[in-house]
Amino acid sequence: MTQLSAAQTAPQKSSDGSKALYGGKGTRRITVRDITAAKERGEKWPMLTAYDAMTASVFDEAGIPVILVGDSAGNCHLGYETTVPVTLDEMTMLSAAVVRGTRRSLIVGDLPFGSYQEGPVQALRSATRLVKEAGVQAVKLEGGERSHEQIRLLVESGIPVMAHIGLTPQSVNAMGYRVQGRGEEAAQQLLRDAKAVQDAGAFAVVLELVPAELAAEVTRTLHIPTVGIGAGAETDAQVLVWTDMLGLTGGRVPKFVKQYANLREVMGSAVKAFAEDVVGGAFPLEEHSVH
Repeated sequence: MTQLSAAQTAPQKSSDGSKALYGGKGTRRITVRDITAAKERGEKWPMLTAYDAMTASVFDEAGIPVILVGDSAGNCHLGYETTVPVTLDEMTMLSAAVVRGTRRSLIVGDLPFGSYQEGPVQALRSATRLVKEAGVQAVKLEGGERSHEQIRLLVESGIPVMAHIGLTPQSVNAMGYRVQGRGEEAAQQLLRDAKAVQDAGAFAVVLELVPAELAAEVTRTLHIPTVGIGAGAETDAQVLVWTDMLGLTGGRVPKFVKQYANLREVMGSAVKAFAEDVVGGAFPLEEHSVH
């Protein structure tokens, strides 16, 4: 059997690498049109969450094309047990910080629980705040068929929408944290949800905690990109919560998370070294003093 080279076995990229979402040469801010074009090219791309300007600037400089200001900030930064308590005021403040810290990434702001469930008019009012006051280029909201009309009005009003189906954390009190789409009936409902958000005009859809085979079927069925989190390898993009990805989250993390660093250990060691230097008189030294 002939041994194939790495170049032969690697995923095929666009012939014009300058247009790639990740690794491209463009300097302008990425738009939803670029996301659509990436789907047409068959290009996979990464997305991370961020909640502050400094972290967002690191991701932006590293070339992450899409940054989600997720309501996961409730768990990661605000000390809430779930995303449910997060307010629109909090999301507006965090989103504005991320926008200020970036130049190229497309910034998507989460609509928190209670800011769009009343109906399309409330959704438009909330999304308008994130666009006008925070400066995000798109918003995300949870729900498939049940959020169809909200998505449609936002898109018709000129606000790009990223949908979110499968496990929807804002509904934790109703569904808990468990895989969605198992079984024929549940799988068909998820497919209906996916088609509903596409028909309503969403430019992309997050698939969270969905069986890999079902996520692959959704990805083949839709003409808009799918963004997986715990949804296997066949989605168009992958997203992780940055504190999980970089090992800052304490305790157990979900099975689908791959940790690329252990910042909790690094930070803990640095803090202890600082404290010991202060207690032992090794900091500050003359070189750290002003006269």
